[in-house]
Amino acid sequence: MKKLLLVVSHGLMLVVGFAAGIYALPILIAPPPPSPADVQAQAAAARFTGTFRRDLKDSDALHWGEGTLSVSNERIGLEGEIAPGPDYRLYLSPQFVETEADFKRLKHTMVQVGEVKTFKNFIVAVPPNIDVGAYSTAIVWCETFGEFISAARYQEGEAHGRQ
Repeated sequence: MKKLLLVVSHGLMLVVGFAAGIYALPILIAPPPPSPADVQAQAAAARFTGTFRRDLKDSDALHWGEGTLSVSNERIGLEGEIAPGPDYRLYLSPQFVETEADFKRLKHTMVQVGEVKTFKNFIVAVPPNIDVGAYSTAIVWCETFGEFISAARYQEGEAHGRQ
């Protein structure tokens, strides 16, 4: 009985340690966030703005974003924070989504802009072949775990996505 208890307790600690490592590693290896001046310059050049909010349907204590999104033709920036995690990508969607199921259902209509590597403020370069005006919503998505993190609508209505 004592051996079984030791095996179970050590196994449980291994699982907890692994989960903590998955959460902590992206924080430890994240590059420095863009400076406040860079984020403010991005905001000043914005063609569109939106808001990441914590109260979206599939946002929770581990998957959330909050702050002001600024979208220009060349860059997309966030003045705010997103929950730390691995392998985040920024997508543009012609429709607002706030659930994992909707993201998966509509992913074929979206375009991936690039990687999000910082959690307090970010700036992501927009590839020249992407017309940000053809989309209405920016979404942060975790590729590795297929998790919805957050979304911000930056244009009203439904845009007609294209690359």
